[in-house]
Amino acid sequence: MLKWKDEYSIGVEEIDEQHKHLFEIGNEIYDLLENYLLPDKYDKIIQIIAELKEYTVHHFQTEEELMLKIKYPGYFKQKVAHDDFIKEVESVDFSAIDQDQDGHTRKLLEFIFGWVLDHILKSDAILALRVLCRYTLVKGK
Repeated sequence: MLKWKDEYSIGVEEIDEQHKHLFEIGNEIYDLLENYLLPDKYDKIIQIIAELKEYTVHHFQTEEELMLKIKYPGYFKQKVAHDDFIKEVESVDFSAIDQDQDGHTRKLLEFIFGWVLDHILKSDAILALRVLCRYTLVKGK
C-alpha cells in the first residue's frame, strides 16, 4: 500500500488530485492482492486495469494540455513516457494473469507504483517548477 505524502505534491492542484486518484487505483490492486478470502480475482483485476488505462489517458491529457499551454520544452519527452506507460498497461497478458493472478497482479502493482512515483518525483516536479516560474513571471512576484 502506498500513501500520499505532501512531498509528492507538485503544486498544481488538478494534477495533484489526479495523482492521488492514481494512488487510489494502485491501492485497489493492493487491497485485492491482500484479500485471501476471494479465490478468483480475475474479473476484478481486469476491471481495475481498465479503470487504470482510462484514468491515465485522462490524466496524461491534462498534463499534456498544461505543457502545451506553457510551451514546456520537455513536452515530447513526457509525451513519450506517457505513451509508453499506456502501451505497458495495454500489453498486459490477461491469460497469464488468469494462470497466476496474484503473481502477475503483484508485478503490475510494482510497475504502477514505481512508475508513478518516479514520474511524479522527477518529470512532473520539473514541470511544476516551470509552471511556478511562469506564474511568478506573469504575476510579477
